[in-house]
Amino acid sequence: MTVGKETPLMNVAYLYPWDVVGDPSAPGRLADLGVQTVALAAMYHSTRAATPYHPAHRVLDVPHPAFYLPIRPSSWSRLVPASPTWTPADAYLQARDALKAVGLQVHAWTVLTHNSHLGSANPDLVVRNAFGDPYPYALCPAHEDVIEYCERLIREILEVGEPDGLILEACGPMGFGHQTVHEKTSGADWTPADIDLLSLCFCTNCAPHYPDPARATVRAAIDRTTPTDTTTSHTPSTAAEALGPLADEVRTLRVAQTTTLRERLISAARSTAANVPITLHANPDPWATGAFAPLPSGEPGADVLVANCWGDPATDATRLARLKDLSTPEQRVGAYVLALPPRPADPDVLADQLRTYSKAGASEFHLYHAGLASPQRLAALTKALRLHG
Repeated sequence: MTVGKETPLMNVAYLYPWDVVGDPSAPGRLADLGVQTVALAAMYHSTRAATPYHPAHRVLDVPHPAFYLPIRPSSWSRLVPASPTWTPADAYLQARDALKAVGLQVHAWTVLTHNSHLGSANPDLVVRNAFGDPYPYALCPAHEDVIEYCERLIREILEVGEPDGLILEACGPMGFGHQTVHEKTSGADWTPADIDLLSLCFCTNCAPHYPDPARATVRAAIDRTTPTDTTTSHTPSTAAEALGPLADEVRTLRVAQTTTLRERLISAARSTAANVPITLHANPDPWATGAFAPLPSGEPGADVLVANCWGDPATDATRLARLKDLSTPEQRVGAYVLALPPRPADPDVLADQLRTYSKAGASEFHLYHAGLASPQRLAALTKALRLHG
């Protein structure tokens, strides 16, 4: 598909509140980039971020996930997000107003189940693999407390933040993969199938819903042993192959769990701010985990479906085209485009990638990340957007 006049291209730049607060030049720099919208983090996980433009610092350490709006105690139940100490408690509001003053739309970039602060404090609510190992960064959406927290988070952002749009990230269970400062897992030589298996949750709420042999089958596949109820003797290439006859039931349960969370959040959003557009970070792969939750059957309740496009452009385009096939005629499809290493700071290369994603069905480019990119990268991205047209 080539974007036509009936579907004008929209460019969305992703940004942290601290990229704007304290830097009066930030709004104009964003407007000059050639975007119409900024995806401004309202709830975000811990990170260590470069701030190449800020007049007060060059590196910012964000030690825990935080909510960048004032926290009203009466709005929360068991799970209450933390406030930042590295930026004002109302940083989202300050940044929003500055960006809107130069004519930019501001959408609330909202990270949901990826929260190491809440997971560490509530270990009974986190994802646990088949060996019982907890993933403290991953809240499991099989728990009602987690779903309720996400609903309350959405309502607070819409009521207090009053964004022009809502972007939902990690709208499903996080899996094994998690970038940390001292990640020490590569030496185990786990395959992609192993990673998918280690991403299956066997917490107290999830485990009873799986078929009885599921846990033993997963553990045997990871350890390359053969349980008594399977004849598999080779290394499986996919999680479905490792699970054998259990695969369909396990996959159906996982997708249903994500669907429940997504539908409840969309309902909460519509009841709070009916006309605010909703964007989902999604993956058509039913085994997907992480920031882009599985969406194998589409979601007509959303306005925009966004696919990750950080890898090989041809592979990314295939994923994007699958998401386009799942969309309704009224929905837009976005490509989450990486403007950071290992992508080159070359406008011609970047423009060619944008054309590839447009042909696969993208009518929005979600650009990661306007606060982290060097001046050279921002200049290349600006030119690439103009070359693409």
